[in-house]
Amino acid sequence: MANDDIWRLSAAELAKLTRSGELSATEAVQSAIDRMHALNPALNAIVEDLSTEAQERARALDAQRARGEPTGPLHGVPVTIKVNVDQKGHATTNGVAALKDVIAPGDAPVVSNLLKAGAVVIGRTNTPEFSFRADTDNPLYGRTHNPWGRHISPGGSSGGAGVAVMTGMGALAHGNDIGGSLRFPAAANGAVTVKPGLGRVPAWNPSQTAERGLLAQLMSVQGLITRSAADLHLAMPSLIAPDPRDPFHVPLPWRMAEPDQQPRVAFTKNTFGYDLHPEVDKALDTARDALVDAGYIVDEIDPPNVFECGRLGYRALMGEVLTLMKADVEAAGSETIQRIFATYFQEFPPITGPDLIRALAQRSHHAREWSLFMEDYPLVLSPFLPQPFFRPDRDTEGSEGVHEVLGCAVYSYAMNFLGLPAACVPARLAELPNGRQPINVQIAAQRWCEDLAVDAAIAIEARVGRMTDHLWADLASTG
Repeated sequence: MANDDIWRLSAAELAKLTRSGELSATEAVQSAIDRMHALNPALNAIVEDLSTEAQERARALDAQRARGEPTGPLHGVPVTIKVNVDQKGHATTNGVAALKDVIAPGDAPVVSNLLKAGAVVIGRTNTPEFSFRADTDNPLYGRTHNPWGRHISPGGSSGGAGVAVMTGMGALAHGNDIGGSLRFPAAANGAVTVKPGLGRVPAWNPSQTAERGLLAQLMSVQGLITRSAADLHLAMPSLIAPDPRDPFHVPLPWRMAEPDQQPRVAFTKNTFGYDLHPEVDKALDTARDALVDAGYIVDEIDPPNVFECGRLGYRALMGEVLTLMKADVEAAGSETIQRIFATYFQEFPPITGPDLIRALAQRSHHAREWSLFMEDYPLVLSPFLPQPFFRPDRDTEGSEGVHEVLGCAVYSYAMNFLGLPAACVPARLAELPNGRQPINVQIAAQRWCEDLAVDAAIAIEARVGRMTDHLWADLASTG
């Protein structure tokens, strides 16, 4: 295979070839680096080029294999790491200029686990300031652009990750998600992800000087964005490996058990008064039909109240942010991010004081309702967003903009508050007046059952196809 084509391979395809010796780790990594150097200047997805150390690591992996040493499941697979997670010797900037010299003394668990599996980090990806926007732009690195066109935001906060993986700059992209930061970029770029449930992937930054707030601990998770749903089955077992630095990690296998039959799916189009765009409606129908054809039993039924749960969770998170982050945002944030946070507090009035304690207690009520519901319906197919993905900087346009970007995204942040896994997968390529763009749907899953959500995503992808087939053709035609 020509070096020019290696970057096109999925992580699963790459790993099969590198582990068998048909392809060297050096070749796999070099192809991704060449792709990065060709496309990244126009997209600004990767903000720290790690080509030199990536090539050295790839050569070391090839030498180890030549000596007959065991290869990991991700042997030679090129990956990217988001700049808000510690990677030894590199700055954990979180998109904030004031943090540009905060050099990580060690690797975060997610980085350690990827390296132990044989992956090779080729670069670090962009994030908005404080990783707290559903769009990706900041004064330190600048704006990341969506490869589908400038009419669509790249998503956030793992916007650089989503763009990188969809354009072939690495076969896997690390990201994280406190209210949708894996799923927003997946939806924006037509990628696939699964937001893991609480406790699934160990997390901690060696550079941190204080523990995160309780809701940040309960709602934030580490994960991967991919261009093929099957790559999640390949890579997530490595990501969930235990690390004692996370005392609340739950050491369970990726596959709990093979189901006797396909799980029942609750299917809902309920958008709680928000308009459901015709293209999102069609995407949901396609996803439902794909699951039915794959043998799932799909019932149209609403799950427990997502709107009430999601709004409560995000208002509680805003209360914690107001208490613990506001001073940092005012001291180190740009005028833009300060205005956005002020609008967040309008859209999601912060819950503070005794009411915040009550909101945390109420979380168990909502989680219990969902747990009982998922005894009968282990999967829930729903919209991710009720409308096609928004334009860049929409969240800078006052309350109306933030309402479109985050206010309507209750299916997203409700899953963080509940601690449940949720996959996000493209189910349609929409032809809209301002250009084409993918439409993703969400599949929430029973606790500890990320694998079931990924299985369902694979079934949908089998019907719809991979969005890269369309995107790469567009990129090739435009040069």
